[in-house]
Amino acid sequence: MSHQDEQPEHTLRKELPPEAPARTGGADETAAARDASARATGAGADPVTGPDSAERAAPELTGRDRLAEGLWPLRFTRAQLVVAVLLFGLGFGLAVQVASHSETDSALRGARQEDLVRILDELDDRTQRLEDEKQGLDKQRQELENSSDQAEEARRQTLEKERQLGILAGTVAAQGPGITMTVQDPKRSVQADMLLDAVQELRAAGAEAIEVNGVRVVVNTYLTDSGKSVEVDGNKINAPYRFQVIGKPQDLEPALNIPGGVVQTLEKEQATVAVQRSDKITVDALRAPKQPDYARSSSP
Repeated sequence: MSHQDEQPEHTLRKELPPEAPARTGGADETAAARDASARATGAGADPVTGPDSAERAAPELTGRDRLAEGLWPLRFTRAQLVVAVLLFGLGFGLAVQVASHSETDSALRGARQEDLVRILDELDDRTQRLEDEKQGLDKQRQELENSSDQAEEARRQTLEKERQLGILAGTVAAQGPGITMTVQDPKRSVQADMLLDAVQELRAAGAEAIEVNGVRVVVNTYLTDSGKSVEVDGNKINAPYRFQVIGKPQDLEPALNIPGGVVQTLEKEQATVAVQRSDKITVDALRAPKQPDYARSSSP
């Protein structure tokens, strides 16, 4: 082989381009891209839709999970604690009552017939005693009510009696129908005995309260002459003599006008008498109550 033949082969070997290394680098880059895509897919990122799609795909909580989250951890208010305590007490009481009834029922189931009969007899006796006690209490209550009513009635009657006696004694003012008799005495010829006859005639006709010139006439009233005047229980009065009388007018006026009575007697002494009926006569002249020296009440 000549030297010229060998030189072209050597020259050809030097001018070959470096293609193999270039192809190897491209394959490595493709493999690296595939690894990055796989890691992104494994981390939850969708290469098509992106990270937001991964968040929307998260599973929703079920009803049981929400109930568990609401119950734990436990959170109580004061009102809930009070209700819980009350419910516990109620449940405990019911449990005790049920247990007591269960024990009683068990005891009765295991009792003999003679024991059951004895228990029934004791219950009947107790019921009868309670019924008798109830009747006794009802009777006692009725007696107390009657006695209270009687005491109230007695008190009312006592007050009424006191009022009536006060009117007669002149210690209480009185008001009612009656007459007004006015005696004019221009000649000053009317004497005490004539006025006393008028008082007696009025009392006989049913007069219940009498007042003469502001002086109350009572049971022990007396009239005396004092010169040209008249004294009533030591009180001097002058004409005209004015009688305020409470009673039945239809009885009082005719009693004064009977023949030979008070009016005719006074007219003979040249006095004039005027009698006027009224539906309302007020006798308000009072006498001081007098304590008797020797008389005492005989009632207990």
